[in-house]
Amino acid sequence: MVCKKADVNLDRRAGEMSNEELERIVNIIQNPLDYKIPKWFLNRQKDIVTGKYSHLVGNGVDNALREDLERMKKMRLHRGLRHAFGHTVRGQHTKTTGRHGRTVGVSKKKNP
Repeated sequence: MVCKKADVNLDRRAGEMSNEELERIVNIIQNPLDYKIPKWFLNRQKDIVTGKYSHLVGNGVDNALREDLERMKKMRLHRGLRHAFGHTVRGQHTKTTGRHGRTVGVSKKKNP
């Protein structure tokens, strides 16, 4: 969708593009709403703090995720507690899967 908005040939490789085309692509990725890209296409919809739609790029994605997790842990939300304890968050079954990280073994009885 970004290449179509930037009028870039879809069959060309990234290394074959000119600097002007790359600048157009970067500008569209940084400001997608200015180029009429739909809101549901963005990766930060209805931000909890600002209430705005935005598209995060680079370290912004990691920072936003970290801030969201810290906020959930601080508010003691169910999802935040699951993250804090290292359990599955999205309702997966945990009876048989997800057993890595803990070693449960049989201890050998010592004979005198």
